[in-house]
Amino acid sequence: MNKNYLSKINIIPIILSGGVGSRLWPLSRSSFPKQFLRLDEDCENTLLQETFIRLKGLKNLNNPIIVCNEEQRFIAAEQMRQINVDPVKILLEPFGKNTAPAITLAALIASEIKNDPILLILSADHKIEKSESFKKAIEEGLTFAQNGRLVTFGIQPNSPETGYGYIESEQEISDEVNFSNIKRFVEKPNKDLAEKFLNNKSFSWNSGIFLFKASTILNELLKFEPEIVSICKSSLTNNLLDLNFRRIDKEFFKSCPNKSIDVAVLEKTTLGTVIKLDAGWDDLGSWKSICDNSNKDNNQNILKGKTFAKHVKNSYLRSENRLIVGLGLENLVVIETDDTVLVANKDALTSMKELIEDLEKENFEEIKVNKKVHRPWGQFTSLIKEENWQVKRLRINPNESLSLQMHKFRAEHWIVVKGIAKVQIDEKICFLNPNESIYIPKGAKHRLSNTDKTPLEIIEVQIGTYLGEDDIIRFKDKYKRKDF
Repeated sequence: MNKNYLSKINIIPIILSGGVGSRLWPLSRSSFPKQFLRLDEDCENTLLQETFIRLKGLKNLNNPIIVCNEEQRFIAAEQMRQINVDPVKILLEPFGKNTAPAITLAALIASEIKNDPILLILSADHKIEKSESFKKAIEEGLTFAQNGRLVTFGIQPNSPETGYGYIESEQEISDEVNFSNIKRFVEKPNKDLAEKFLNNKSFSWNSGIFLFKASTILNELLKFEPEIVSICKSSLTNNLLDLNFRRIDKEFFKSCPNKSIDVAVLEKTTLGTVIKLDAGWDDLGSWKSICDNSNKDNNQNILKGKTFAKHVKNSYLRSENRLIVGLGLENLVVIETDDTVLVANKDALTSMKELIEDLEKENFEEIKVNKKVHRPWGQFTSLIKEENWQVKRLRINPNESLSLQMHKFRAEHWIVVKGIAKVQIDEKICFLNPNESIYIPKGAKHRLSNTDKTPLEIIEVQIGTYLGEDDIIRFKDKYKRKDF
């Protein structure tokens, strides 16, 4: 591809960030899934941040479009801000409808921004060890994409995985020939079939990474799934702009078919091309994959956080808070968070999905949320919760503020432990330094702000007959929230 040709290309990354990552519970939860976590202690960035960072150096790269849900929108925005990236748009799906609708929405938005850009579809939760190799594969794929092909990237299998989809190419992919037209897709084969694929160079794992022109994918969607395109267009017609977020109309979108882009288009199209990707890829979809991709000590153990192991072999111990001491263990995974401990035999990790379903049936709230809750202004952590009182730790980011609000059922005490707090109670405003406190009566309009350049930390004591997060009446809110 010559330089003049390349200069006309606009690459817009589409980062799909709506997954839950339930197989990595209890670390990953629906309120704060794996893409927002630092799973690798040696990396200072989250998986979402790394998804964009590894693209730096690509020519004609635009800022990304991020697709996520309402609950995660401020987390995504904040993590992008931390790496000095301003997304083109953050699309808010009211329902998870799989990748075909998400990509359709993103393609329609991208087409409004640039003249038929090339879309690079990325999952926010993948690990890629070799960024330069990854970018090289993308650059090779640009030629095919610009010529109207739908490019996907195949991973040479190194084990008979049954949790991945497979791509069969028309010719064997090797070091000499690293691309081919696609013959067919095979969804998550059984063990016997996966064993056969392992020794056949015509088969590769489907990475879920795609590259194509917006017009190409929209035309193929119109051919095979016109209903998806129609509903997505209608959902965008009535959408609402909210800061840098673009809400998708809930009433239109709820009837959209739930289909992956593979099923909707790639399994039917004649335009598919697969390119070999040798970049240390892994989808980090389970504790097994985390174990397989982590450095081990002489006893084949992986120890993360505050841990101590004696006579322990082939185990993964991870502490987020408390000390984990292992004695005489083998082949175990132990994960500790501030509210949950998972102890599992490695051989049983394939049953994580069923375990989560069972826990959901028992209505354990720890499945969805943890004690640390993120808000657009920062975060709060539940420290103690009793029937009529609770204690929280609030962290308010620099130059952020809570809404001007009122509570019907509770009063609050605020104690400043770090930073300087600007407090409004009804019409009065005051400033509090560390070790100073203030009382907010039930029914009083109040607001807490951090006008400083450093984080503000508050201990909040709530006392009342009802302590739910929905006991909030908002009068003014810079984040335009209508609910809690």
